[in-house]
Amino acid sequence: MIIDSETVDKIAHLARLELADTEKQEMIGDMNKILDFMAKLNEIDTSGVEPLVYLSDEVNVFREDVVKQEVTVEEALQNSPKHDDQYFLVAKVIG
Repeated sequence: MIIDSETVDKIAHLARLELADTEKQEMIGDMNKILDFMAKLNEIDTSGVEPLVYLSDEVNVFREDVVKQEVTVEEALQNSPKHDDQYFLVAKVIG
């Protein structure tokens, strides 16, 4: 597949981009290089290669999730500029 100006215009429209003529030419070159590289990758025989899902065989390398310090509701609300007895009060952002 060869990328031409019409293809770049269509992709730019779908991505809501405005490209100058010089940018279009650069984009055509870049996209054709990407497709050439993908074609080279498709030439490689990967029939005996297992798909890579994870980069390592480690199962869980994270520490246990343990509560180390609890904060009471009163302590959490202490430095809040606006609050009632239980909640932070913030400006309404959804109408």
